[in-house]
Amino acid sequence: MEKFNGLGMNMGNLSKLSDAKTRSISPENFDGAKGKGGMSKDGPAVLAARGLGQGWKMSPYIRIKAGETVTIADINGPGAVQHIWMTPAINHWRFAIIRVYWDGQKNPSIECPVGDFFCNPMGKYRQVSSLAVCANPWSGLNSYWEMPFRKSCKITVENIDVNRKEIYKNNSNEGIMTLYYQIDYTLTDVPEDAAYFHAQFKRTNPLPYKEVYTILDGVKGKGQYVGTYMLWGLNNNGWWGEGEIKFFLDGDKFPTICGTGTEDYFCGSYNFEHQEKKEYTEFSTPYTGVSLHKPDGLYQAVQRFSMYRWHIMDPVRFEKDLKVTIQALGWRKDGRYLPLQDDISSVAFWYQTLPSAKLAPLPDRDYLEIQ
Repeated sequence: MEKFNGLGMNMGNLSKLSDAKTRSISPENFDGAKGKGGMSKDGPAVLAARGLGQGWKMSPYIRIKAGETVTIADINGPGAVQHIWMTPAINHWRFAIIRVYWDGQKNPSIECPVGDFFCNPMGKYRQVSSLAVCANPWSGLNSYWEMPFRKSCKITVENIDVNRKEIYKNNSNEGIMTLYYQIDYTLTDVPEDAAYFHAQFKRTNPLPYKEVYTILDGVKGKGQYVGTYMLWGLNNNGWWGEGEIKFFLDGDKFPTICGTGTEDYFCGSYNFEHQEKKEYTEFSTPYTGVSLHKPDGLYQAVQRFSMYRWHIMDPVRFEKDLKVTIQALGWRKDGRYLPLQDDISSVAFWYQTLPSAKLAPLPDRDYLEIQ
């Protein structure tokens, strides 16, 4: 009988024994080595732990300076990342960039602002209770995407904030990020048919008139599309979600998969509207969810919709290439569709074979920033 490798965990196989080795990386054990956690004698919390000695809480976090990139995991495989938790204390959750490199590839397979990767880009906590991503009070950001690798896994976090003290020569905030994190992984055999996890961020603000928003393009290889996260900021009154999502598979001129509306794709219906209260309704479920960032009548002038849709039970499989787009459509007074010019951001999540194409460049800090 083939041994259980400890991957693809679920309630049905939780009782099965495996030779997989459990490891975890945190500021208390930077390389995840067996029996090497909690050994710090002079970590950043040394004053709080004074009088307690080694083995107590000396190094629960790291600090990343403005403009600095830190490697938070460098793992030799084979194995798989099974859970990532982090809580970044920074001026803006889009100013922390997570990148992941598989098997020594020069270019990252994941490149995304931390907030968007965990469905919370605004830096204002919104509960997410899904199978793949959980965001818990106040800023407990969790990923449960299984991420197998064969040779190596390298994870970095970059702080793209600015050092205001250096700019203004006063006591302004220095832009330092305090980062608590834990990366739970297993060292085990990885099957030949296991693909590599990818995630890419995009933003268009505003969407040009009569243009279609592109969630993902340029993918080369075999794999499956497994999820979409979007932050949609309205620049117009009225209903905004008539646009269709389209999946172009393996050279399609017209899409193989074509949705019927934005709220339909995110598995809601009829404007996400509560029919009795006549207002938008928030929800968070294992595979889909929507949360709101509402105007306050003063400086928070834009209504924004934070939406996720995981294709865990219905992955979109492709053989050679993939393109994903979505329309932005509202209504004109005469009953025709109105092409919208909204502020739209997205993260596409997919698995594919290596080598993978280089991701499109991430926008600069000014273009990433959102209020």
